[in-house]
Amino acid sequence: MKLIGRKRRHIRIKKKIRGTPERPRLCVFRSNRHIAAQIIDDTQHRVLLGLSSAKDKQLQKKKKIEIAKEIGLRIGKLAIEKGITQVAFDRAGYRYHGRVKALADGARETGLKF
Repeated sequence: MKLIGRKRRHIRIKKKIRGTPERPRLCVFRSNRHIAAQIIDDTQHRVLLGLSSAKDKQLQKKKKIEIAKEIGLRIGKLAIEKGITQVAFDRAGYRYHGRVKALADGARETGLKF
């Protein structure tokens, strides 16, 4: 039931948030072990950037919230290098709390605006 509710919330959120070339969508995926973030342009249906904690062995030694903040810092840095300064934050139906908030704070620290 939890997954169904989250999917419903995500669909409701996606109706309101659209990624454009000027302001792409920063979408978060959270599992029990890992966290991932993607920057998506919905007009072209293209993922511009993507990062996940699953592939990085150095991050596995840290706590989950620290990993989420590090992923946020990295995705923000890559976005700034690509010329993306503004994004629309898509929490994908998750509560803006804990790891999702840590990822958002990390991305904001690099200079991303949302």
